[in-house]
Amino acid sequence: MQRIVDNALAVSKESVKTVTYESLNNIARCINGVSALLLTLLPGKANILEGLHGWELRPTLRGPRLPRWMHNGVSSFNHFIHELSVDSDTSSLDYSSGEEDSDGPPPASPSSQCSRLSWASASAKSEGHWSEWITFILWWLILPLRILLWVPQYFLRLFFKRSSRTPASPRRSQHRPRFSKTNSSKYHDVPNRATDRRRGVVEDLHLAIEICIEAIFDFFHKATHLLLSPSEAIAIMLSWFSPSSHRRKEKHGHVSDDETVQTATLGDGDPSLTERPARLYNTMNTDTRTCQDVITELGYPYEAIRVVTSDGYVLLLERIPRRDARKAVYLQHGILDSSMGWVSNGVVGSPAFAAYDQGYDVFLGNFRGLVSREHVNKNISSKEYWRYSINEHGTEDIPAMIEKIHEIKTSELNLSQPNNTDEDINEEEPYKLCAVCHSLGGAAILMYVITRKIKEKPHRLSRLILLSPAGFHEDSNLGFTLVEYIFLFVSPVLSRLVPAFYIPTRFFRMLLNKLALDFHNYPALGGLVQTLMSYVVGGDSSNWVGVLGLPHYNMNDMPAVSFRVAQHLAQIKHTGKFRMFDYGSRRGNVEVYGSPEPLDLGESYSFIDVPVDLVAGKKDKVIRPSMVRKHYKVMREGGVDVSFNEFEYAHLDFTFSHREELLAYVMSRLLLVEPTSVEQRQMSQKVMKLKKKKKEGTVV
Repeated sequence: MQRIVDNALAVSKESVKTVTYESLNNIARCINGVSALLLTLLPGKANILEGLHGWELRPTLRGPRLPRWMHNGVSSFNHFIHELSVDSDTSSLDYSSGEEDSDGPPPASPSSQCSRLSWASASAKSEGHWSEWITFILWWLILPLRILLWVPQYFLRLFFKRSSRTPASPRRSQHRPRFSKTNSSKYHDVPNRATDRRRGVVEDLHLAIEICIEAIFDFFHKATHLLLSPSEAIAIMLSWFSPSSHRRKEKHGHVSDDETVQTATLGDGDPSLTERPARLYNTMNTDTRTCQDVITELGYPYEAIRVVTSDGYVLLLERIPRRDARKAVYLQHGILDSSMGWVSNGVVGSPAFAAYDQGYDVFLGNFRGLVSREHVNKNISSKEYWRYSINEHGTEDIPAMIEKIHEIKTSELNLSQPNNTDEDINEEEPYKLCAVCHSLGGAAILMYVITRKIKEKPHRLSRLILLSPAGFHEDSNLGFTLVEYIFLFVSPVLSRLVPAFYIPTRFFRMLLNKLALDFHNYPALGGLVQTLMSYVVGGDSSNWVGVLGLPHYNMNDMPAVSFRVAQHLAQIKHTGKFRMFDYGSRRGNVEVYGSPEPLDLGESYSFIDVPVDLVAGKKDKVIRPSMVRKHYKVMREGGVDVSFNEFEYAHLDFTFSHREELLAYVMSRLLLVEPTSVEQRQMSQKVMKLKKKKKEGTVV
């Protein structure tokens, strides 16, 4: 009787699982299909989606994924589907070439590879639409036959498992090396997806349904077992009132001896259960890795440097150190970005790793403006923290970080810090520091160089490489123009209500992090979001959905934009001039600048005394090539040693996408700056000393 009840419950459980899983999958497919329909009606989608490699309307099919601790002891039809997908995928991997493997879209979550690899590889390796449908139909025709062959095997395994009372870990260990082989040979080529460690919203629903169904049927299974075994039920009830059982539970912390032995056996028998990452990720399965995690996981050295600005903001200056290098590079991100953008493409496609491999000491700057709001004043209000514009990026953040770099390099090279007198401003530094900046970082570094020269202070830079720099914005689309007038019109009132633009709660940040994965799994939905976001930024074809999936957009922290930074950009666009922040009154500007009008940086380009390389993107609709050419024209008129180049890129392609041509160009520009030798430095120092003595009249 007990066996009949167990079989009935097992069949009912699998039926409920199948119905719920298929219902959820059909809802997700329906959303993806409606998104595909809407996407076909939107104009200009071809230009927007042309830069997204492997973009298709079909969703990524998968089976439900169980947590690791449930794999042993779960035998279901869904588990069979997992095994079937593993068998078909590993057989295809054994007979496929490495080039084909590198072209396939890797999964976004390593823990769900067993249910996704076969479908992803099948869609990537298909030669045409009809061959995919034929493969799909044949698979389902063969499925009933495989089920009939699997049923007796299932009952035999179940019988032997109950008789021997040993976990089914050997079978899992047979498949696990295949997964590790796949990871090492296939998915390291695309680090944006291979290092993704979160679950999407649909996957979370799958997992929640699995756990709920297992819990409910486990309760009914135990209840029927007790009803059909009255003696065992009476024994359990007596044990509740037995004082010896209470003492034994208190002694062992409510954990039985069998459970303790089983846990130790699982840990010893299955090494995968004991392998845990050094950094534990939160239970909600969002990717909360930092730039440090990415760098160290790839085998590079890392150093975190705490920098405090003169106005009390705490910045994180990150470093891939070469302590004995006499050439260094400072990488500065743009708006709504962080240092993660310079390492997000892994070893092959990231500027930070490319510079390090060329012998550079690499420093990664981070602007103020994170949701965590780090400040020396722990009780600073939100209104006070976000009260900054691009001025503070160029006159507070960058000077603090570059001075810290100078302090570190001079101390490590065992050289004394040069005096900051007028005569010694042009003295040779013990190292050469170049700056590579993107978007808003380019505008801030230009502001930094100009203001330092006006104050007659050394900027310590040898070359500037500016990738689609901000600064001039009058040539833009209608959407930016509308935002400009809205900001200028409502800024007096809105600035008091909205100090910054960011997601304030952890729940919604977690939701955004998970939805970014769902946008990848259901490409039509992702394509719709990509198209709508691209419309907002003037039709730029950057991979906006892919950028949302970067780890620094997580539930704990993410970059934000202060209201004043957005207002500053609106002022620049409205005036058609690259100038500092306008405080809105003559009195306010006089207090800060000493004049009723803000400093016009475009008219001060003659202060730039280092070579500048400007790079524009022909497909960039955020900062159009004409605006980068304006930088070039004004610099040429100011006598700056400047070069200009264009690539077929959109705005985010300069950091997020893997572009060999761009990396080669940036490295060629960096290599133009060679550090001076020790002999040359000693000679230059002697010449400077002689000039000093001659000026003082001590030498005739």
